[in-house]
Amino acid sequence: MSPDKGLLETDIEAYLKQHENKEMVRFFTCGSVDDGKSTLIGRLLHDSKMIFEDQLAAIEKDSKKSGTTGEEVDLALLVDGLQSEREQGITIDVAYRYFATDKRKFIIADTPGHEQYTRNMATGASTCDLAIILIDARHGVQVQTRRHSFICSLLGIKHVLIAVNKMDLVDFSQDRYQEIKKEYREFADDLAFEDVRFVPISALKGDNVVEESANMPWYPGATMMKLLNTIKVDGDDSFTQFRFQVQYVNRPNLDFRGFSGTVGSGHIRVGDSIVTLPSGKESTVKSIVTFEGEIGRADKGMAVTLTLDTEIDISRGELIVKKDNLPVTSKEINTTVVWMHEDELEPGRDYYIKHGSKMTSGHAINVEHRIDVNSMKKLDVDQLALNEIGSVNFELEEALHFDAYDDNKASGAFIIIDRLSNITVGAGMINHAIDAEDDKTYSAFEIEFNTLVRKHFPHWGARDILKSK
Repeated sequence: MSPDKGLLETDIEAYLKQHENKEMVRFFTCGSVDDGKSTLIGRLLHDSKMIFEDQLAAIEKDSKKSGTTGEEVDLALLVDGLQSEREQGITIDVAYRYFATDKRKFIIADTPGHEQYTRNMATGASTCDLAIILIDARHGVQVQTRRHSFICSLLGIKHVLIAVNKMDLVDFSQDRYQEIKKEYREFADDLAFEDVRFVPISALKGDNVVEESANMPWYPGATMMKLLNTIKVDGDDSFTQFRFQVQYVNRPNLDFRGFSGTVGSGHIRVGDSIVTLPSGKESTVKSIVTFEGEIGRADKGMAVTLTLDTEIDISRGELIVKKDNLPVTSKEINTTVVWMHEDELEPGRDYYIKHGSKMTSGHAINVEHRIDVNSMKKLDVDQLALNEIGSVNFELEEALHFDAYDDNKASGAFIIIDRLSNITVGAGMINHAIDAEDDKTYSAFEIEFNTLVRKHFPHWGARDILKSK
């Protein structure tokens, strides 16, 4: 099954150790309806020998009943598992699959292409390092191509593979590939991508997916699999912004009191000076405890328990940061919201705001504008409807301690929950504190005073400081 099958059969412990140390990459596929997203994932799994024999036999059987590829095996059925997906030939929910090569481990999210399921696409994209955006070679850049590209940019995804699919249906035309490449580059100039690669493929036939295509000798680049194995996606995290939100206070006996959670960003070492928010109390990391034992350093993504050298009252939802790198603190924030519910986002209506493990209440002060993802224009609106994206100002019951989403995804994201049904109705990305913008209207002395007080009393909001002077 795996490229390491020989080692798996001879030395299981060595295999597991080698597998554990491989780099993990999360990516997702997106694009318009019927661009071949599910088929591409099925092809990646099939040609990299990551499908069990019984799975392949089941897909061959289902292809005769629900397939859309004639006599050929419909590999899209590997990820389109819902009955309604197979009946309609579209992806509705986000499907996750796992596979590994000799270089990396991958988690794939197959996301819907239909506009109606934009919220599902945004959910699948939110945890990924890389996006594969498919374009049908017959149709070129479509409305959903633009929509999904914009959402990828909005979510801070820096690495993008543009897969020009169904090249077999345009006779593997180099001219058509270059036309689409030019059209997409002109559109994407205004997006925040750092690394955009293009590859012409046929997911159905397997050209340039795992193996090089004999039908496109004019393409000098790498296959899709080679690009997935070589694109550098690490190093994007900020190592200075240590953010650790407490999920659980670990008190198994009288001699141990630790604070458990997952490192959201940055790193922490034994002996580092920390500050807890909102209390503002200072301490030093005494030990870092894991399931395997104590370690000297914890990095992003690691689940650990921190113990401190002084007794501090810390509860679930509080934030531990390094003393010399504090986040922004405010009750009023400017955000970008992806709305995910049939009922509109209404200014003035109370919602629960979940920021990491911290829960508070808040309401939208106003919707500044809605973003038309097709034209990138900002439209004046009072509400946000299902699948719409806009700039929204929020006022919260308790201050949040955060970083701008562009600087730190871990501490810049939040979700909006309906207070009655308790379902998630929106996802948000924090741009800045509203009071930070308002500082521009104050005198130089007031701004300097405000900065000093924030430094020493980070749990105070700027508006509270200036109003109380």
